[in-house]
Amino acid sequence: MKALVTYFSASGVTAALAKRLADAIGAPVYEIRPDVPYTAADLDWMNKESRSTLEMNDKNCRPALADKDAPVADADVIFVGYPVWWYREPSIIDSFLASYDFSGKKIVPFATSGSSGIGTEAPARMKEITGAEVDGGRRFPADADTETLKAWAEAI
Repeated sequence: MKALVTYFSASGVTAALAKRLADAIGAPVYEIRPDVPYTAADLDWMNKESRSTLEMNDKNCRPALADKDAPVADADVIFVGYPVWWYREPSIIDSFLASYDFSGKKIVPFATSGSSGIGTEAPARMKEITGAEVDGGRRFPADADTETLKAWAEAI
């Protein structure tokens, strides 16, 4: 399996987990970045007018990406990591997925969240956007250890 670990992280929690996963399986890591970075005000989920709230209320929202340089073509399996926002993947993940050709690839979502599960909606939407095979994925606590991540990835 030739893998690529991709991730979006607003606070650094998902970034740390993605880097541990990449190290555990010996894969390159790629950060999914929005063209306009999120500020603390943008991430205020209590504010109905905040950027993240508005994006998450529009399931067709596709925030612009900072770049489209992910080496997706070089991998067979693409791990896609993100924090759970409003019980699903952030809209920037959908932007990423819509920007590449995932034909013949397998997408494996992984998420961080204090309490929300990964659910079934995100993997189903990922399949709809890409047409690729999408694993059901898994939510991890922020402190998931390397051995746990490696065992999970190798079982895929």
